Amino acid sequence: MLDISVVIPLYNEDESLPELYAWIERVMLQNGFSYEVIFVNDGSTDHSWEVIEQLSQKSPNVKGIKFRRNYGKSPALYCGFEQAQGDVVITMDADLQDSPDEIPELYKMIKNDGYDLVSGYKQKRHDPLSKTLPTKLFNATARRVSGIKNLHDFNCGLKAYRRDVVKNIEVFGEMHRFIPYLAKNAGFDKIGEKVVHHQKRQHGKSKFMGWNRFVNGYLDLITLWFLGTFGKKPMHVFGFLGTIMFLIGFVAAFWLGAEKLWALSHGIPMRLVTDSPFFYISLTMMLLGTQLFLTGFLGDLISRSSQGRNDYQIEKII
Repeated sequence: MLDISVVIPLYNEDESLPELYAWIERVMLQNGFSYEVIFVNDGSTDHSWEVIEQLSQKSPNVKGIKFRRNYGKSPALYCGFEQAQGDVVITMDADLQDSPDEIPELYKMIKNDGYDLVSGYKQKRHDPLSKTLPTKLFNATARRVSGIKNLHDFNCGLKAYRRDVVKNIEVFGEMHRFIPYLAKNAGFDKIGEKVVHHQKRQHGKSKFMGWNRFVNGYLDLITLWFLGTFGKKPMHVFGFLGTIMFLIGFVAAFWLGAEKLWALSHGIPMRLVTDSPFFYISLTMMLLGTQLFLTGFLGDLISRSSQGRNDYQIEKII
């Protein structure tokens, strides 16, 4: 088994790749690591794949996965994790903002210090305010929801994993932001953090900017919280809410009926039950309660049965 697998998702980064691999190679040789570098080309429209092919011809340590179209970072990581053979898996971005010099210390924290996952923390960032402000707000929320209090930067691309972690989590959609949360839900709770150096981008421009990521991140966080809490027991939330709504509606309807019967038995004139707005409110609550209950029942039936969620069109593998 190899010491380290480096998984690098990329989109239109042909200018950065030769320098990045040379840097990684230098670090690996200096520390005597056996390694592989897996470049996952996420539908790039530049010459990124040609560069990867050239690098693979020069070095047997270079592997490549080429998507037919752009799927996103999470699918790229998912496919890279599937191919990884290293005892420790390192992920980093391809834009040279993550430093390969951090790899030996990350490796040590996994192998010697017993962590399942170590996430980088870019304490001093070289990003515009439109990127850093949403990131700070998002990370504060993610810490509270996930319960992982010691992480300051959930979305840092530079992370290290024990091999068992990447083989037992499913990264889909845009869930790469929450890999520590996914790992925790899978039972890997020894999660640490390391302050890492963040460099200025040297080529091109960032593909992920601003408030769009911020909004999508919150929606994904809500989804992950629900799946982590009720994903395998949807009846517990939908059934509970449905039962409560149905009972409230039933009690309200029963009260209206009992009140009408009492008035009739005492000869007291009273308007029709259907003239009361409370009748329709109670009827609506009973219907909604029934629908929520059935939703929970159906959710239990189809839970975790989605097929093809991680079926991506791969054109080539080196």
